[in-house]
Amino acid sequence: MVAQRLSKERRKFMKNSLTGLAGITVLPTLITPAAGSDPPVKQAASKIIYRKLGKTGLTLPIVSMGVMNSDNPDLVKAALEAGITHLDTAHGYQRGRNEEMIGQVIKGRPRDSFVLATKVPGRPYDRRTGLFSKNATAGPFLEKFETSLKRLGLDHVDILYLHSVVKKESVMFEPFLNAMLKLKKDGKVRFIGVSTHSNEPEVVRAAADSKVHDVVLTAYNFLQPHREEVKNAIAHAAQAGLGIVAMKTQAGVYWDRERQKMINMSAALKWVLNDENVHTSIPGITTFDQLKLNLSVMADLNMSPQENKDLEHGPKVGRSGIYCQQCGTCVAQCKEKIDIPTMMRSYMYAYGYKNFRQAKETLGAENFHTSLCRDCHSCQVNCTMGFNVQQKIMDIARIISVPDDFLG
Repeated sequence: MVAQRLSKERRKFMKNSLTGLAGITVLPTLITPAAGSDPPVKQAASKIIYRKLGKTGLTLPIVSMGVMNSDNPDLVKAALEAGITHLDTAHGYQRGRNEEMIGQVIKGRPRDSFVLATKVPGRPYDRRTGLFSKNATAGPFLEKFETSLKRLGLDHVDILYLHSVVKKESVMFEPFLNAMLKLKKDGKVRFIGVSTHSNEPEVVRAAADSKVHDVVLTAYNFLQPHREEVKNAIAHAAQAGLGIVAMKTQAGVYWDRERQKMINMSAALKWVLNDENVHTSIPGITTFDQLKLNLSVMADLNMSPQENKDLEHGPKVGRSGIYCQQCGTCVAQCKEKIDIPTMMRSYMYAYGYKNFRQAKETLGAENFHTSLCRDCHSCQVNCTMGFNVQQKIMDIARIISVPDDFLG
């Protein structure tokens, strides 16, 4: 019954939204690139806004699909059929099931009709310093990548990111960098890059200045207190020829923990994409309504007075907000040296994305326990986002003791 309902939703979406969007022409059509550039990719017609992904030569719609929170193959199929050509996943999403699901969707499709990116983390990694262990080797990294290829059913991916880098030293960490360059040389990866959720300006600039990376995937949104620094770093990287992909574009989806006040999703996405140095974005898409909204943004980046007004609420969010900029300044203030950025990322997965399994897995990987912060009579952390850190940690720590069966 569930499969029938999802299939029915997909048929309804394709009938209604594509008809309604006929004026912007979203159905794919084959575009042949110039001589010497990449193989052709099936792309939407010219009314959709396209940008070239830096020196890669790939031309992509400005909106791609972040698949992390999606477990519906019909939704991914609908996105591809509607003109989205770039899918972004990672080795660890849904414990590998995300890559497996995508593998089933793309099975049998022409390899030049989609662009696939995945991410593999480097380990061991100290979250408190943002640096890889000096004893880290490329072996486990390469094994994870090979597993990802098998899940996807591919002999190569278009983009491989070293996942969640926060320091310039980690961008150039030789064991992982050399491993990625070898994969590229062997034809298993077309382009390499790094992804970053925090300290973005430093990481983006390091990737650009390295002269070896092709793409960077960076958090970028209207809620970041340091958004101007991120914007300047992106401009520097784009000028250097780096492909720029934006994530966390909608800053946690909701203003509040109770999920009563939703951020204006189209306005938030337009805010990012009005920066022409951003070549494409990967907002998470989990429903057909979200897909329809993102398709509309692909053709029109003009912001209405109301959309601009809706985003002005951002600086006033304070303690009740969901999006954490992952700056890490809180860690040194905490007498217990809790990895607060990871706690806040889990909080966003649970209360913003309603992805409780991902929230628990994020905490489980760091061996957190349910009693965090309960023994502190007062919290010394002064969050740059204005969060009540102690309350948020106690809220999200409860999920650690919830059986997986209850998480969906």
